[in-house]
Amino acid sequence: MSVSTLSGKNESARALKIAGRLGELYPTARITLDFASPWQCLAAVILSAQCTDERVNRITPHLFAVFPDAVSTADSDPRSLEEIIRSAGFFRAKARALVKTAKAIVTRFNGEVPCAMSDLLTLPGVGRKTANVVLGHVFGHPAIAVDTHVRRVAYRLGLTRHTDPDKIERDLAQLLPDEHWTQFSMRLILHGRNVCRARAPQCAGCALSELCPRRGLARDRARRPLRMNRRSARQALG
Repeated sequence: MSVSTLSGKNESARALKIAGRLGELYPTARITLDFASPWQCLAAVILSAQCTDERVNRITPHLFAVFPDAVSTADSDPRSLEEIIRSAGFFRAKARALVKTAKAIVTRFNGEVPCAMSDLLTLPGVGRKTANVVLGHVFGHPAIAVDTHVRRVAYRLGLTRHTDPDKIERDLAQLLPDEHWTQFSMRLILHGRNVCRARAPQCAGCALSELCPRRGLARDRARRPLRMNRRSARQALG
């Protein structure tokens, strides 16, 4: 895929430098959710809304032992799921979401998670972020998953002027060739967790400092996208 000229050659070059530096920092970056099938990946991502991956990984061994696939989940009573996933937060809404999504997969896709964005987006509660995680980390398709960390770090690095996830995905896709997409978004997530944190960014020791237009100012400049992230998070299970 050619990089869009609308993004500017200089910005594309800077984005590639950032991608290279992140690759050095996180060479083996991968999704931190544990799963053994496309359905289990999708279910884990649904559970991860407003919940840490670490906690999800403590829940899913029991969940997948009882309900290992979409077929068994579709046939389940949501109350049975609730007891297992209670510590994930919003457990009633998540249990309903898992059952509805599983039923749609069984009814329309013969029990198999689809591997196309257009099909994934027809599933109840599946947005572009969730679909991109599945596409990138299960099916190996180029995909940019925009979560709260990607939004924050991309904004601070000046890779986007937007706070809307779809627009951020578009901006990053224009700046980078598609072979970078999946790993780049995963590395932004890791950098957001480890260094470019929401409330206490470690600008002084950041390996991207020389490439960041907001170095030293991230704490003050990032408040607007952080507020929007919180509002978006409250709507995630709506």
